[in-house]
Amino acid sequence: MAGPGQRRDGGERPQGAAACHIGIENRVLHIEATGDWSIVHLDPVDRELRAVTSGEIEADSAVIDFSGISRFDTASATVLERTAFFLGERGLKVDLKGVNDAQQLLLDKIDSCGIPEPVRVPGPPLYVEILGKIGETTRAIGNEAQGMLGFIGGVMSAIGRTIRHPGRFRMVPFVHHMEKSGFDALPLVCLLTFLIGAVVAQQGAVQLRTFGAEVFTVNLIAIIFLREVGLLLTAIIVAGRSGSAFTAEIGSMKMREEIDAMRTLGLDPMDMLVVPRVAALMITLPLLTFIADIMGLIGGGIVVQVMLGMSPAVYIDRVASAVDFWTIAVGLIKAPFMAAVIALVGCRAGLSVTGSAESVGAMTTSSVVRSIFLVIVLDALFAMFFTAVGI
Repeated sequence: MAGPGQRRDGGERPQGAAACHIGIENRVLHIEATGDWSIVHLDPVDRELRAVTSGEIEADSAVIDFSGISRFDTASATVLERTAFFLGERGLKVDLKGVNDAQQLLLDKIDSCGIPEPVRVPGPPLYVEILGKIGETTRAIGNEAQGMLGFIGGVMSAIGRTIRHPGRFRMVPFVHHMEKSGFDALPLVCLLTFLIGAVVAQQGAVQLRTFGAEVFTVNLIAIIFLREVGLLLTAIIVAGRSGSAFTAEIGSMKMREEIDAMRTLGLDPMDMLVVPRVAALMITLPLLTFIADIMGLIGGGIVVQVMLGMSPAVYIDRVASAVDFWTIAVGLIKAPFMAAVIALVGCRAGLSVTGSAESVGAMTTSSVVRSIFLVIVLDALFAMFFTAVGI
């Protein structure tokens, strides 16, 4: 129960301001109103009375005592009348005590008008909400781009220091991450690209047969896989697998304050955590892409042999005639850039984790989505560039 001159939250009220003493005795709820019950002092006691009427009440009746009120206006009559109404709805018998004639007149007037409905402030128009969402999204994208540029600058600075002083490079983490992001991902990449190559060949043969051009299925498989699909599929797999692992690993270290411990020992987290991961992925993704291209061509070759009766020697000869150096080089040139994007996004998301496990999960999900999005955008930009220069 709040004492006189004091709010329930512990703050002090002005001397003589509206106060509310609440207690339960013999299953009777006593509400004693004292002080200046004018509109300027009503907010604290209004919150107290709302809390009473909305909570559990272990009482059968209620008494509201007006005898301690020094000043009374329409707003206070509304508050107390509403309190009596809500208590009555809860099944309590409500008695008003110490009400003078002027107070009774205001209470009767409020009672005749009924309990006022809560004021509902209309929301902004739909177009304002849409513009607001667009503005928030644009601002968030701008802040993220600014933060990412700063992070890339920090990584480039760390790489520059490593080039000047090769002894700073962490070879053991580098080899470890090459194994985790490259060798361990090889079975999944081989299986998926083999199946996708078979599906592309099957669908291409069916569609081209309509025009009597099923022999060009080989060209379709070779060009699609070597230029786009092999790299894109491998990058998406690596983003979902290795990019999320980078975020989870670094985020867990951040949550356990291991990164702060590194800084305390004079170790740079960029050198220890980020540079080895970026370097490892930039080497392993082109290798995985090359293997994915081979597996896609093998999957397509098996389907072509079954559906079109083309021998492996003829298939290999047609692949060789359909592609040139740049057909293979285009995919391999793009691979290191996509690897850098995946590694940078994953590492930055891990370093952005706060001190909760929920943050680790949220940032891991965010890093995968951003990596895949940026990989596709980067692939589109490269495709337009190579088309513009005639490659």
